[in-house]
Amino acid sequence: MAQSRSQQEGLSSGGVPRHAFREQDAVWAELLALGESVLGTLEKCVQAVCEDRFDLIAEVKREEEESDRKEVRIEQECLRVLALFEPVASDLRRMATVLKVNRDWERIADLAFRVARRVRKLARKFPEVSAPDSLKSLARDVLAHVREAQVAIVEVDSAKARAVIAGDQAIDENYRAVRRQLKDQLAAQPDQLEGWLLLLNSARNLERIADHATGIAQTVVFLHEGTIIRHGQG
Repeated sequence: MAQSRSQQEGLSSGGVPRHAFREQDAVWAELLALGESVLGTLEKCVQAVCEDRFDLIAEVKREEEESDRKEVRIEQECLRVLALFEPVASDLRRMATVLKVNRDWERIADLAFRVARRVRKLARKFPEVSAPDSLKSLARDVLAHVREAQVAIVEVDSAKARAVIAGDQAIDENYRAVRRQLKDQLAAQPDQLEGWLLLLNSARNLERIADHATGIAQTVVFLHEGTIIRHGQG
């Protein structure tokens, strides 16, 4: 059977070069791999907070630096695909998702390292001040929130993504409760001001990690449904 012109030229039925799809798939796979790597970094951070596993912080630092390099490479590859193949419709949404989520993962890795570094400093310089159970609970909740966002993007599941978005409110409430508790303890022990400030900063960074996970979930909804939701919309 004679090949069609599109088959001879390596085109799909829609006239798009087949290698364009392969290159988009490769960039997408790199993004998902980055997500798994950053999730592992965050798990080590939470161990440092909850179990005093300060021996893991060197690994957190190395992985954060590697995440920076991966983020740059993924962005470069994504921009190259956009320039070369000019994807449209769902393919364009997927590349837009890569650019947005790629940055979210890099920020999560950076914030995880900040949290781990601060709790180590707390232990070294302010042994009288320790992370309360409420902060440890917040750290575990944030880790679960990020895990759920990763599942949503791997499966491109907007229902799971919307569940992540809805769960952000509980994280915010927990963060506010932790902040109130830490401020009360700071008032009771003003001589340990810097120690309590380290914990307040750690709580804030954990809340910001959750915000980035929520941002990832919002982008999954955009990818799956073509709907942009921000600031409580959708």
